Amino acid sequence: MKLKPYAECKDKVLISPSILSADFANLGEDIRKVSQDADTIHVDVMDGVFVPNLTIGMPVVKAIRPYTDLPIDCHLMVHDPTPFIEGFAEAGADLITVHAETCQHLHRVTQQIRQAGCDVGVVINPATSLSAVEEILDEVDMILLMSVNPGFGGQKYIESTTDKIRRLRQMMIERGIEAHIQVDGGIGTGNIKDVYEAGANCFVAGSSVYGKPDPVQAIRDLKAACEV
Repeated sequence: MKLKPYAECKDKVLISPSILSADFANLGEDIRKVSQDADTIHVDVMDGVFVPNLTIGMPVVKAIRPYTDLPIDCHLMVHDPTPFIEGFAEAGADLITVHAETCQHLHRVTQQIRQAGCDVGVVINPATSLSAVEEILDEVDMILLMSVNPGFGGQKYIESTTDKIRRLRQMMIERGIEAHIQVDGGIGTGNIKDVYEAGANCFVAGSSVYGKPDPVQAIRDLKAACEV
């Protein structure tokens, strides 16, 4: 199951719970539980080189695939994503997102993802300029803007990201490009509306979903906060 095109859901708030904050001893059930209200499942893949943390790989993606019908969004925070793309696609990823900072030939990498049968995402860190993705916008299904420095969950949202989202969405509108804008880091009920109104429509939520007593209600609260 692929992510629905932006044109079909541009007025909706899409929530992608990050399993980085889930209970790894009960991962399948944690994913099954949130799938009734979530829109994608976000998998943070970290290699301990590009980011200062080491997380999960292809075997975990393969293991969780039977627990949800939602698209699985694999965010590759690795020094070189190219050797892993086919493996994650075969394991069950529907969307593979790579960092512009790690790809010497970004256009070639996006083609590799597409040829593996997955939707394409490109991500940039908070201090990386939008110019890093300007020439690839017509090749992607999603641009992910990190709103914290990647590596760990539970960080505070970097406020300058909101203007960055606004500028990216305007750039897309001017060029007639319809792609999702996803934001990852520090999103909660207190700021999601402002970020949504700036032009983002997909939100990675880790501790703000799995850190709550009722993760399903937490997803509903995030969506409702954009309607107030």
